[in-house]
Amino acid sequence: MSTTSGLARTPAPPYCAVIFTSRRPEGDHGYGAMARRMAELGSRYDSFLGLESMRGADGMGVTVSYWRDEAAILAWKRDTEHQQAQRGGRETWYETYEVRIARVERAYGFQRTA
Repeated sequence: MSTTSGLARTPAPPYCAVIFTSRRPEGDHGYGAMARRMAELGSRYDSFLGLESMRGADGMGVTVSYWRDEAAILAWKRDTEHQQAQRGGRETWYETYEVRIARVERAYGFQRTA
């Protein structure tokens, strides 16, 4: 789903994006393993289109997951294992977070070639 550049390879729009912005406290506390598991679990959904994630040294991070439509996002939100991870996030892994759902209407990019 992702290229070696770390950018998700999405189809032509329209599609949807879940933008998850968060601040984490210091220490891992099992977060890395959970994040890898959620990426692996989400990618099993037929409607999953890709994922991009980054986190700064200050604990601020942004993860954007791409989905075919809002019904796919709702199915992911209702996934039992994902709900367990959400509870862990509120209890342990995040100081604060915001979730934003967006419909991508246009997309374009650039890639330098050698």
